[in-house]
Parts: sequence; C-alpha cells; structure tokens
Amino acid sequence: MNKKHNFSAGPCILPQEVFEKSAQAILDFNGIGLSLLEISHRSKDFVAVMDEARAIVKRLMNLNDDYEVLYLGGGASLQFVMVPFNLMKSENGKAAYLDTGVWAAGAIKEAKKFGSVDVVGSSKEDNYSYVPKDYNVGSEYDYFHCTSNNTIYGTQMKTFPKVDTLMVCDMSSDIFSRELDFSQFDLIYAGAQKNMGPAGVTLVVVKKEILGKSGRDIPSILDYSQHIAKESMYNTPPVFPVYASLLTLQHLENNGGIAAAEARNEAKAKLLYEEIDRNPLFETFCKKEDRSLMNVSFRLLDESKKETFDNAWKTAGISGLNGHRSIGGYRASLYNALPLESVQVLVDVMKNL
Repeated sequence: MNKKHNFSAGPCILPQEVFEKSAQAILDFNGIGLSLLEISHRSKDFVAVMDEARAIVKRLMNLNDDYEVLYLGGGASLQFVMVPFNLMKSENGKAAYLDTGVWAAGAIKEAKKFGSVDVVGSSKEDNYSYVPKDYNVGSEYDYFHCTSNNTIYGTQMKTFPKVDTLMVCDMSSDIFSRELDFSQFDLIYAGAQKNMGPAGVTLVVVKKEILGKSGRDIPSILDYSQHIAKESMYNTPPVFPVYASLLTLQHLENNGGIAAAEARNEAKAKLLYEEIDRNPLFETFCKKEDRSLMNVSFRLLDESKKETFDNAWKTAGISGLNGHRSIGGYRASLYNALPLESVQVLVDVMKNL
C-alpha cells in the first residue's frame, strides 16, 4: 500500500501498531479463535479490555478514584445534551458557555433547551479567530462549559479560567496531546476519532460527587450515574472502538506518556507555523497567541497559485489537507500519531511553491 501523509481532521491518523493489532484482533482476538467483532461484551476477554481502557485514562491524566471513566456512544454531540441533562438544575437552571467555534455553538444550542444559558465570551463576530479571555464565571451558574481546541479555525485554549462553579470541557480534538492539570475539570468529554481512536466511541471523565444533584428525572440511557453503575456497559458498548482506543492509549503510555507527546506536537507545530510566517504566500486564520498545536488552519494569499499548490501536495502523497467547508483554505491536523517527517514533506512543498 502506498502510505499517505494523513493530515485529516478526523477520523484521523492512528499509530501503525494500532492498525496492525486491531486487524489481528478482528481475525482472531487473544488467540481464542473468535473475532473481536463477534465476542460477547460480557466475556472475560472484553471485560478485561474495558477495565484497562478505563484505568489507563486515569493513569495518563493522574486522576484519583474521585473520577469515573466512561466509554459511551453518540459522539461528542450527544454530550451537548447529556451535560445539561445531568448538571443543570431542573428549577432555575443556569449555565455559562464560552463560544469559540462551531462545536461550542452546537453545545450552546442544546443547553438552551434545558435552562438559561449565558454566553460569557464569544469570538463569533471575528469569525472565531481568537479565544476570548476577559470574562468571569461566578457561583450563580450550575457549570461552565468550554471547548479546549477548535478544529475548524485552528485555535486552542492555552490556559483555563478559575471559576466558582463546575468546569466542563469538550476536549475532542486535543485530548492527550498536552500536559494539563486534569483535576481542575469536573467533567471532560471527547469524541475518540480526533486523537485517541476510531469513530464510534466517546470518552467521558466525570467527578462522581457532582452527579445526582440536578433534580431532573433523567432517562436512564442519558444518566451518567447509570453508566457508572454498569461500568460502561449499561447497553452493549462499541466493542471495536473501545479496543482500538485502548491500544492507542497503551501506545501513548509506552512512548513517554502525555509529556513526550506534547514535546513531539510542539515540534511539529513549530515547524509548520514557522514556514507559514516566513512564506509570504500563506497566513493562518487565527491570532498567533491562540494558535492550536493540533489543527493548523491556513490560507493561500495568491489564489492564482492554488492549482499548482494543490497538485504539488497531492503528488507528494499528502491527504486530508483541505480546509473545512465553512472557511475554506487548508487545515493540517497534527494529531499525536502524525510523524514529524510528514510535516516536513508539507513544509517542503510550501517552500517550493
């Protein structure tokens, strides 16, 4: 197979080792003569997978047993609903949201169906070209919701505010890519397909003590407490995506953990941003101080060179570089598994344009 340099924003590149082990598990899982796709999720072989998949998250994030780890279906978009259902009070519920992009706006839209929502900061009027910083979140809110990384516009929160309420974060596109004090968050969620596994499963990390206080009658399938009680098996879990996510996290842990991944990601981003800043043919969509390490969104300033550039990067074996349809341009996603060598290939194409 002619291996491509995969800059796709998601579903994304994963370590080659994960592809190989996943492929073997589909043919014969753990040498039991059955495919991973056909074994019972209640079998001891898969229960062991789920137990370790939950445990490794807490190890990597350095979280204690105050937190529970869940693997759920429905994508991060379902969490736009589950978060307010579980955390917003049924009487006079009120939440604060930071609007930094399309996915944050989607979360705001759903939360408004459950109570009052205050958008405490927004960069929408400037096409989401920066992350708002001058805002305060007081104790009058049931929780504060933010999105750590914005894939379309290429912005990323470099720091997180001190709030007088619960803090919820959608980390779908930069989870496990940089060291953070994860204990500052009360609930974290992330669609796996951006950085930690294939599409089909969503990671939720939640502080157990915050649950059961909304006063709402929550449908069981949307109740975090129900999923915790059943150890992420309230319903049949997405078996293959959970297994592939475990392999991805094991690869991360065995290769220096989050700290080492952050160093590699910083090197990749530095290489690409330096070329964009040096080259008069390109510019990023966002302000420099808010540039993402994960998604580099940029545009070509001379449209007469577009055909030449597009042909050049495709000829070089680059895939997934087209920007999001809402803003156009280009987007290079530098997720954990993308090697520095792939970024160098792209930079060389840009230099020779």
